[in-house]
Amino acid sequence: MKNEMEIIFDALSDNEGFARIAVAAFITHLNPTMEEMADIKTAVSEAVTNSIIHGYENLQGYGRPGGQEHRACEKTNPGKVRLRCVLDKNILHIEVIDNGKGIENVEQAMEPLFTTKPELERSGMGFAFMEAFMDDLEVESAPGQGTRVRMIKKIGVGGWIEHQC
Repeated sequence: MKNEMEIIFDALSDNEGFARIAVAAFITHLNPTMEEMADIKTAVSEAVTNSIIHGYENLQGYGRPGGQEHRACEKTNPGKVRLRCVLDKNILHIEVIDNGKGIENVEQAMEPLFTTKPELERSGMGFAFMEAFMDDLEVESAPGQGTRVRMIKKIGVGGWIEHQC
């Protein structure tokens, strides 16, 4: 049996936590382990943060050079982040999509420790964490057209789900 949800929210740092909780709530009925839940929430957080910071360059809530902080509910650039999840039995498919500035070199952006925002003390590990915590990761992007991050995670209750559905 398939189940699907989609939410669209403003590209604001405050909404990063909302996205994490929304995905966690969506999969709760599968009784994921604490590790599976943490992995999924971390990957979603990284993907959404990338959309906000890099896609739309909405830096409020993430710190500023010279100690200037802005309220997280402020945004410089309008933009929406689209979060889509599909559960197919015990396989979770996640897409995080923005229509922001896109990535010029996806391969370089996916290298561990690469960051375009070192002044914000970004570690450059977002894609590396997504890749490590999820079973599959695909990134599609084009300059000026935005980015689509697709992730897949198998939740370890497959036998039980098949017998119940």
